[in-house]
Amino acid sequence: MARVKYMNKEQKKQYNLSQYPNFSVTGSIYGMKKLYYGMDALLVRSGSWIYHVPESVYNVAH
Repeated sequence: MARVKYMNKEQKKQYNLSQYPNFSVTGSIYGMKKLYYGMDALLVRSGSWIYHVPESVYNVAH
């Protein structure tokens, strides 16, 4: 299972993360993957939100 990577606020704006589906960091990563995104989903955290992003964005995050 892929880990959740991180992007800072500047990168969030640059890659327009707000266009992707997201959920709060207080939510369950395992639950969201299991019920909605699939276990191989690529997730990026920025601030208090976790975004389901394509591979091109995921590879840029750290």
